[in-house]
Amino acid sequence: MKSSFFRGLCMAGAAVIISSTTQALAADPMLVIEDNDFLGPGGSNIQSVLPLIASPKIKILGFTVVTGDGWRDEESLYLLKFLDAAGLADLPVYPGAVFPLVNTHKRMVAWEQLYGKLIWKGAFNDTSKEGTPHPDDPWKLPSFPDGPPKGKPSSESAVNFLIEQVHKYPHQVTILEAGPMTNLALAIRQDPDFAGLAKELIFMGAIFDANLLTVTNDADFNTDFNLIFDPEAAHIALTAPWAKITAVGTVSNGAMMTANVVDRLNAKKTPVARYLAAHAVVGLPLWDELASQILVDPSLVTSEVVANMDVELEHGFTYGQAHVWPDEVTPHQGERKVHIVMSVDEKRFVDEFIKSAEFVAPAK
Repeated sequence: MKSSFFRGLCMAGAAVIISSTTQALAADPMLVIEDNDFLGPGGSNIQSVLPLIASPKIKILGFTVVTGDGWRDEESLYLLKFLDAAGLADLPVYPGAVFPLVNTHKRMVAWEQLYGKLIWKGAFNDTSKEGTPHPDDPWKLPSFPDGPPKGKPSSESAVNFLIEQVHKYPHQVTILEAGPMTNLALAIRQDPDFAGLAKELIFMGAIFDANLLTVTNDADFNTDFNLIFDPEAAHIALTAPWAKITAVGTVSNGAMMTANVVDRLNAKKTPVARYLAAHAVVGLPLWDELASQILVDPSLVTSEVVANMDVELEHGFTYGQAHVWPDEVTPHQGERKVHIVMSVDEKRFVDEFIKSAEFVAPAK
């Protein structure tokens, strides 16, 4: 009888410990680093931050910046300016790669002469493009009518930060990649353990079967810019040993920034909502925002396909485009399994994104 009593007591105690441990683990936030080409002052790149800062499930370790839609240093300032508006000037911003691994402005122009004009070339945009691009001056910085951002980019490089964090939190850090993959490729080449130590990579890219849509829909929406800008980096990143890779590509063209979405943002009347509404670009898809919201709420995904993926490196018509294979015909040259998001609950995504704009930074 005595033995039975103590055995029961021990089992009850163990149950309490297990229950407490489970609750503690459930309460642990998801550790996230967002790597992006944060061109601003608003638009998809900057708006991708909103779901992350608004979710109590997320702990942002930092932001890493890569040249893409704009040059790295101007993007860093735009991101810092948004973080000011959000009351989060203390979140760290780490500057990364200024140039792609191989691609250059001249190489991109040469490609266009052979295969047709790219509607969007990001930092390599023609000087006549709206938005005052400066393809030959990587160091030109924007001016802000109300003054520069309060914070400054970290003196530590994005690549060192990325490597440091996955070693500090092995198998716990989710990386949201919403720009070209140059920083990731450099981290992988510098530290072969980097990708394997991360929890997951979620990236905005891999737009498939879009050739006809460049004629019938919008050529800009169906250009896989994040891969095309630095194909070599994308190849290195997508053939690295991540535990899981999720691609948010073609599906991201569905939900749009409309006048109605802007009105709904304005109705939230928070500092972050006012900022985003003031700088929203009506008529563009919510590209990076969808990848970010899927990270926060994976249940938004209603269907996916798992396939082996790599990126074309030959400087021909399909340079920088993603290719996929089933197991039976894959070339076995380092391709990795990628979860390709095929459909999402679009209405719920937009609703969740707008609700995120209720975010108000905690008082300090």
